[in-house]
Amino acid sequence: MSAVSPLRVAAAAGAAFVASSAWYAAFGSRLAGLDEAYAGPPRSPTVVAPVELLRSGVVATGVSVLVDRLPARGPREALALGTGLWAAFPVVLLTGSVFHEKVPWRLAAIHAGDWLLKLLLVSAVVSRR
Repeated sequence: MSAVSPLRVAAAAGAAFVASSAWYAAFGSRLAGLDEAYAGPPRSPTVVAPVELLRSGVVATGVSVLVDRLPARGPREALALGTGLWAAFPVVLLTGSVFHEKVPWRLAAIHAGDWLLKLLLVSAVVSRR
Protein backbone atom coordinates (compact mmCIF):
# COMPACT_ATOMS: atom_id res chain seq x y z
CA MET A 1 0.00 0.00 0.00
CA SER A 2 1.38 3.39 -0.99
CA ALA A 3 1.85 6.07 1.62
CA VAL A 4 1.95 8.84 -0.99
CA SER A 5 -0.34 11.52 0.33
CA PRO A 6 -2.16 13.60 -2.30
CA LEU A 7 -2.63 16.30 0.35
CA ARG A 8 1.12 16.48 1.01
CA VAL A 9 1.84 16.45 -2.71
CA ALA A 10 -0.56 19.37 -3.19
CA ALA A 11 0.91 21.23 -0.20
CA ALA A 12 4.45 20.67 -1.48
CA ALA A 13 3.49 21.84 -4.98
CA GLY A 14 1.85 24.96 -3.59
CA ALA A 15 4.81 25.72 -1.32
CA ALA A 16 7.25 25.22 -4.20
CA PHE A 17 5.18 27.52 -6.41
CA VAL A 18 5.10 30.28 -3.79
CA ALA A 19 8.80 29.95 -2.96
CA SER A 20 9.79 29.90 -6.62
CA SER A 21 7.62 32.94 -7.35
CA ALA A 22 9.33 34.85 -4.54
CA TRP A 23 12.76 33.69 -5.76
CA TYR A 24 12.21 34.92 -9.29
CA ALA A 25 10.60 38.15 -8.08
CA ALA A 26 13.77 38.82 -6.10
CA PHE A 27 16.02 38.08 -9.08
CA GLY A 28 13.80 39.49 -11.85
CA SER A 29 15.93 42.51 -12.68
CA ARG A 30 19.11 40.41 -12.60
CA LEU A 31 17.51 37.90 -14.98
CA ALA A 32 16.51 40.67 -17.38
CA GLY A 33 20.14 41.78 -17.55
CA LEU A 34 21.37 38.25 -18.25
CA ASP A 35 18.88 37.02 -20.84
CA GLU A 36 16.65 38.94 -23.23
CA ALA A 37 13.88 36.39 -22.69
CA TYR A 38 13.35 37.98 -19.27
CA ALA A 39 13.66 41.58 -20.49
CA GLY A 40 10.32 41.77 -22.29
CA PRO A 41 6.90 42.02 -20.76
CA PRO A 42 6.13 39.07 -18.49
CA ARG A 43 3.50 36.49 -19.30
CA SER A 44 0.15 36.87 -17.63
CA PRO A 45 -0.08 35.29 -14.15
CA THR A 46 -3.27 33.57 -15.32
CA VAL A 47 -1.11 31.61 -17.78
CA VAL A 48 2.00 31.20 -15.63
CA ALA A 49 0.33 30.04 -12.40
CA PRO A 50 -1.37 26.89 -13.74
CA VAL A 51 1.71 25.84 -15.71
CA GLU A 52 4.02 26.32 -12.75
CA LEU A 53 1.62 24.62 -10.34
CA LEU A 54 1.44 21.65 -12.70
CA ARG A 55 5.23 21.50 -13.01
CA SER A 56 5.59 21.72 -9.22
CA GLY A 57 2.98 19.01 -8.82
CA VAL A 58 4.94 16.68 -11.09
CA VAL A 59 8.11 17.28 -9.05
CA ALA A 60 6.24 16.86 -5.75
CA THR A 61 4.67 13.61 -6.97
CA GLY A 62 8.02 12.22 -8.08
CA VAL A 63 9.75 13.12 -4.83
CA SER A 64 6.82 11.74 -2.84
CA VAL A 65 7.06 8.40 -4.64
CA LEU A 66 10.81 8.28 -3.88
CA VAL A 67 10.20 9.11 -0.23
CA ASP A 68 7.55 6.40 -0.05
CA ARG A 69 10.10 3.84 -1.19
CA LEU A 70 12.92 4.97 1.09
CA PRO A 71 13.25 3.58 4.62
CA ALA A 72 14.18 6.85 6.34
CA ARG A 73 11.84 9.84 6.44
CA GLY A 74 13.18 12.22 9.06
CA PRO A 75 14.19 15.85 8.49
CA ARG A 76 17.86 15.01 7.97
CA GLU A 77 16.98 12.39 5.37
CA ALA A 78 14.63 14.83 3.63
CA LEU A 79 17.41 17.41 3.34
CA ALA A 80 19.82 14.76 2.07
CA LEU A 81 17.29 13.61 -0.53
CA GLY A 82 16.55 17.15 -1.71
CA THR A 83 20.24 18.00 -1.95
CA GLY A 84 21.03 14.74 -3.75
CA LEU A 85 18.23 15.23 -6.26
CA TRP A 86 19.40 18.80 -6.84
CA ALA A 87 22.98 17.73 -7.49
CA ALA A 88 21.93 14.81 -9.70
CA PHE A 89 19.50 16.63 -11.94
CA PRO A 90 19.28 20.47 -12.06
CA VAL A 91 22.98 20.98 -11.36
CA VAL A 92 24.00 18.47 -14.03
CA LEU A 93 21.60 19.98 -16.57
CA LEU A 94 22.52 23.57 -15.76
CA THR A 95 26.28 22.99 -15.83
CA GLY A 96 25.79 21.31 -19.20
CA SER A 97 23.98 24.37 -20.50
CA VAL A 98 26.79 26.61 -19.27
CA PHE A 99 29.49 24.43 -20.76
CA HIS A 100 27.89 23.39 -24.06
CA GLU A 101 25.46 26.20 -24.83
CA LYS A 102 27.39 29.09 -23.30
CA VAL A 103 24.52 30.04 -20.97
CA PRO A 104 25.88 32.70 -18.57
CA TRP A 105 26.87 31.01 -15.33
CA ARG A 106 25.09 33.69 -13.30
CA LEU A 107 21.83 32.86 -15.06
CA ALA A 108 22.36 29.15 -14.38
CA ALA A 109 23.17 29.95 -10.74
CA ILE A 110 19.85 31.78 -10.30
CA HIS A 111 17.98 28.78 -11.69
CA ALA A 112 20.08 26.39 -9.59
CA GLY A 113 19.19 28.34 -6.46
CA ASP A 114 15.50 28.13 -7.31
CA TRP A 115 15.76 24.38 -7.83
CA LEU A 116 17.64 23.87 -4.57
CA LEU A 117 14.97 25.80 -2.69
CA LYS A 118 12.17 23.85 -4.42
CA LEU A 119 13.68 20.41 -3.93
CA LEU A 120 14.52 21.01 -0.26
CA LEU A 121 11.04 22.36 0.40
CA VAL A 122 9.24 19.59 -1.49
CA SER A 123 11.38 16.90 0.16
CA ALA A 124 10.68 18.32 3.61
CA VAL A 125 6.91 18.58 3.05
CA VAL A 126 6.34 15.14 1.52
CA SER A 127 8.61 13.32 3.97
CA ARG A 128 7.00 14.63 7.18
CA ARG A 129 5.93 11.81 9.46
